[in-house]
Amino acid sequence: MQGTSSPAKEAIERCGTSVSGSRLLSGSRRLHVELESEVADLLGCEAAITLANGHATNVTVIGHLVGPGDLVVHDALAHDSILQGCKLSGATRRPFPHNDAAALDALLTQVRHQYRRVLVVIEGVYSMDGDIADLPALVQVKRRHGVLLMIDEAHSIGVIGARGRGIGEYFGVDRSAVDLWSGTLSKALASCGGYVAANRSVVEYLRYTLPGFVYSAGMTPADTAASLTALRMLRAQPQRVVRLSANAALFAGLAREAGVNAGDSHDTPIVPCVVGDSLRTLRLAQALFQQGISVNPILYPAVPEELARLRFFITCDHSPDQIRRAVTALARELRHLGAAPAA
Repeated sequence: MQGTSSPAKEAIERCGTSVSGSRLLSGSRRLHVELESEVADLLGCEAAITLANGHATNVTVIGHLVGPGDLVVHDALAHDSILQGCKLSGATRRPFPHNDAAALDALLTQVRHQYRRVLVVIEGVYSMDGDIADLPALVQVKRRHGVLLMIDEAHSIGVIGARGRGIGEYFGVDRSAVDLWSGTLSKALASCGGYVAANRSVVEYLRYTLPGFVYSAGMTPADTAASLTALRMLRAQPQRVVRLSANAALFAGLAREAGVNAGDSHDTPIVPCVVGDSLRTLRLAQALFQQGISVNPILYPAVPEELARLRFFITCDHSPDQIRRAVTALARELRHLGAAPAA
């Protein structure tokens, strides 16, 4: 979206650099309404609202919807924004083992009766491991125990599902089976901000009561236009998702053939290389960077020290030759460092 006629530039020229107020006062623009309508449509929901910050979206939603006397149960690998929302809410917080619906079911069987309201929070795709939540099993648990289910699609929207519509499309589930869909606009949707989508009555309740929406200025015109353009591009060019899926499968397959420990990553463009030592991970990232390969080292406390890793993000614009060259260089440097546990 670069160039003199970019939608973001046009939005600044038309609306300025800031909306300068809460959406409930003078801060709402037509672009906001269009973006929210198209986010809801992408997710198969009745309505959505957008907020100016992705991390703050989970914090304010969780902090607002539950409180003392309630319980939040979250995946053990949940993002910091989910944990901060739990702290803000004052509700009891309990993790369950990563992506283990049976463990969640057992936990709720033991404690559900003790709480007025229970909110289960998961992620669609986990950002450090590139694995996908077992949504069908989690929906069954939700229904069995009469709890609310919230999914953070930060790393799944735009990248999984036949048309990039996220984990709901990936598994073909009824979107109404999930009470709240949240996510960031800073990744596949190329901007900055967050969103919450749900049925219309829930979204209207949030629109007039959610602190992070009511008391914050709306998204900037440029950010809103950028996200809206990215979303429309996603819908108009589904071949991008197909190409991304093929590239991710090529990278992960070649990496595992080369003996790289890629963990549980599957069907996603997030592919880790677990090294298990922070210093070696940093050296590996530096050695690859010197060869023109940019990959982030992920160290403690983001992950346990024994799970320190490189985290590769594959895009639809990577060529097969680039992917092969990157994996070849990775395997070579791992051998030099003696850094990789067996896959």
